[in-house]
Amino acid sequence: MKTAFLFTAALLLATFFSLGALQHAEEVPPAVPLSQFPSQFAGWTSSDLALDPSVLAMAGVHDYLNRRFTEPGQVLELYVGYYPTQRTGDTIHSPKNCLPGGGWVPLQAREQTIAIPGHAPIRVNDYAVAKGTDQAVVLYWYQGRGRVIASEYAAKWWMAADALERHRTDGALVRIWVPVHQSLASADEQAAAFARLVYPRLAAYIPN
Repeated sequence: MKTAFLFTAALLLATFFSLGALQHAEEVPPAVPLSQFPSQFAGWTSSDLALDPSVLAMAGVHDYLNRRFTEPGQVLELYVGYYPTQRTGDTIHSPKNCLPGGGWVPLQAREQTIAIPGHAPIRVNDYAVAKGTDQAVVLYWYQGRGRVIASEYAAKWWMAADALERHRTDGALVRIWVPVHQSLASADEQAAAFARLVYPRLAAYIPN
């Protein structure tokens, strides 16, 4: 536990000093606004879900997509929050911190690898939560600057490294939310299948 604490403290210090070293404008490639993400594809249709202004202010997100996708017999939600910079005060918030604050109790937390046709596999967080009688499976990952990362610690490390070497801290959180109607396993399969559809479509909206 002591070793983990020291590692986390060192990582946070490295991130702080790396971001503080950016004395000039960051080099952020252009990105297509997330509002232009397709509302229909592969049999899925969607509708936008508004986020409360207080939630947006707390997240500090620059551009975001929050939609409910449906197809016969299935409903899920996709959230993508994009940050062109993650200087102090405008960093990505982990769902593992935000969801418990909203009353969701974790049931399981693990990582899984998802095979993506035509792309390298991606490593994502597989998080199951409950609130009262409601349960949900949440897949999420950190994406940007040519990487897909599951670990919060690794995401902070690479952000610090890229701040120094590439003068960039841009990135996004991608989250897929699937309500559990039958079992955690079936909801998990739905989330992974949707991730296979969504991930190849995100390149234009999250710069590499």
